[in-house]
Amino acid sequence: MTAVRGKTHKAPRLVIFTDLDGTLLDSAYSFRKALPALRLIKEKNIPLLLCSSKTATEMEHFRKKIGNHHPFITENGGGIYIPKDYFGSQITNSGLKIKDYNKYTLIKLGASYEDLRKALEELRDEGYDVKGFGDMSAREVAGLTGLKLPDAARAKMRDFDEPFVFRGSGLSAARLRRRIRAKGLNYTQGEFLHIMGDSDKGRAVGILKRLYGKQGRKIITAALGDSPNDIEMLQTVDHPFVVKKKDGSYNQQVIRKVRACIRAGGIGPEGWNSAVLKLIDECQ
Repeated sequence: MTAVRGKTHKAPRLVIFTDLDGTLLDSAYSFRKALPALRLIKEKNIPLLLCSSKTATEMEHFRKKIGNHHPFITENGGGIYIPKDYFGSQITNSGLKIKDYNKYTLIKLGASYEDLRKALEELRDEGYDVKGFGDMSAREVAGLTGLKLPDAARAKMRDFDEPFVFRGSGLSAARLRRRIRAKGLNYTQGEFLHIMGDSDKGRAVGILKRLYGKQGRKIITAALGDSPNDIEMLQTVDHPFVVKKKDGSYNQQVIRKVRACIRAGGIGPEGWNSAVLKLIDECQ
């Protein structure tokens, strides 16, 4: 804190948003190399908000592993899950469409899963070779993703976003994207292609930024990601970081579209760890 003319002012509060797969988690779904930064985040009571293409069930499972109790964003911005009483009356007075969901207040931004499944079926009828998680068994999803079978079953429990695989040429992929748009839907890409509604990670992050900002203390925001589906999230924060992919390169689409993006010096959780430690040192 600093004192100015007899008044005491609180330092800005750091709030960190992060992608999971390929960012905080490596290709084996381990966060071991990020443990030093995760411990420091807990020690300094810095909100760490997970923002992923994963389902709510997957996110809850992972949050337990790292002892995280903050809000989280699921399915590429489709849903924002806020522990009850976390923001108090700021949520009920926010003008957002909210509902109770178990121990959370849920802000729903994404399309209904049923509508997404119907659109994918229509695309298949139109001749596009697409196959969503909803068309696969848990064992098939496990084989495709490298997830363990229970984790693959959690990955199928979707509400707002459908990952899918597409077999076709670059030209037919461009036509596929146009057809998705023509149906009033959107798409993005992480490890897989995703069909979704009018939602993205950036919109969800923006809502949470406003809620934190209403707590009467200036905030500084940071985000870490590795893929095109992180672009909107990275564009929404003060300090955007991109970590290296498994092959040691940075995603060039992220680099091009997020002009202020800071390149973390490491692959996945190793880069995540170094970036967060440096960020906390400079901002705290």
